[in-house]
Amino acid sequence: MALTGRTALLAALGSLPVGILAPSWTGMLAVNAPLSLAILCDYVLAAPVRTLRFTRSGDTSVRLGDSAEVQLTVTNPSSRRLRAHLRDAWPPSSWHTGTEQAACRHKLTVPAGERRRLTTVLRPTRRGDRHAERVTVRSYGPLGLAARQGNHRVPWTVRVLPPFTSRKHLPSRLARLRELDGRTSVLIRGQGTEFDSLRDYVPGDDTRSIDWRATARQTTVAVRTWRPERDRHILVVLDTGRTSAGRVGDVPRLDAAMDAALLLTALASRAGDRVDLLAYDRRIRAQVQGRSGGDLLPALVNALAPLEPELVETDARGLSATALTSAPRRSLIVLLTSLDAAPIEEGLLPVLPQLTQRHTVLVASVADPHIQQMSTSRGTIEAVYDAAAGAQAQAQRRRTAEQLQRHGVTVVDATPDNLAPALADAYLALKAAGRL
Repeated sequence: MALTGRTALLAALGSLPVGILAPSWTGMLAVNAPLSLAILCDYVLAAPVRTLRFTRSGDTSVRLGDSAEVQLTVTNPSSRRLRAHLRDAWPPSSWHTGTEQAACRHKLTVPAGERRRLTTVLRPTRRGDRHAERVTVRSYGPLGLAARQGNHRVPWTVRVLPPFTSRKHLPSRLARLRELDGRTSVLIRGQGTEFDSLRDYVPGDDTRSIDWRATARQTTVAVRTWRPERDRHILVVLDTGRTSAGRVGDVPRLDAAMDAALLLTALASRAGDRVDLLAYDRRIRAQVQGRSGGDLLPALVNALAPLEPELVETDARGLSATALTSAPRRSLIVLLTSLDAAPIEEGLLPVLPQLTQRHTVLVASVADPHIQQMSTSRGTIEAVYDAAAGAQAQAQRRRTAEQLQRHGVTVVDATPDNLAPALADAYLALKAAGRL
């Protein structure tokens, strides 16, 4: 049972004259006995909450930053009208701070034998799965003095997907891909190209491209055109170890790496290449293999949604062995990790020759824009010390990148906002150079 504020107000108003004019236990009992009887009758007449039936429907996934609507249908099988306040509880990260009260609390009236549908709007602030908690119902009697209260478990899960903010860069990279692919400019034969089609000879074309057999079968001179090789294999490896948990700007390193991986996947799939995903620290955290076409990007997004950094040191040897197992043939391995000196020198460099011997390796890392701001600060003694520390950190990252480049690795080091387009540009450059 739950008592309302109206009950407390009536008790106070009834007891006040008795306490002032004739204070006695008999007077208090004369005032509160009718009130207690009214409370008991109100409680009995309130609709029961344990027999209520609940069903859910609505969105099961939402992109981070968007809103999802989940419907809760309340059925009242009893013979009494339900007058209730309902709280549809979800984890705190399902709303922005300060908006939970208005979003999850509902007031409803359900006549006997009928049902009503309530809508809870979720605006998640973090990736991952959000599970519905208990539904708490407080059923009031007709006088509004007492209420029945109970809880129900109504399971529902909403998966919060990565925001994929870098998709705004996809049209411009697709335009460059079309130029590279020969749809807006004619390609000549070279390393990393394959035969595309025949066209009529135009003065100025390389005579070595003339197809004499096709020319003999028709009345005009035919020339072969070429395009970059397709059906290349790309393995995107996400390092989910402790270095991926650091926040750079407003997002963790892992989230920025995910955004870059999604843009690269969307671009490579449009280019006709096959993309697989591997998330690893000391064991496999997520893996996507064998997907193509329209199934690839949704599978990748769903695999990345619940992924969180692990506060452990990444096992570089295990990562290398797993990557080699996942890419048995020559592939482009894109490793999204940190450029910190210690993890690279002690972990990645000793196993790097195993990867570069069989594959083309590209290492992409998230740079901290605050360090760049520190290196340019001047004016005070503190600012000069900050500038020295920022310049030292940048020099160390450059030395680490040069060590990787001496092993034949392509390195992309960019801030969170620029990492995704920079990685896409590096992929297009490797494709144009025929290194895939």
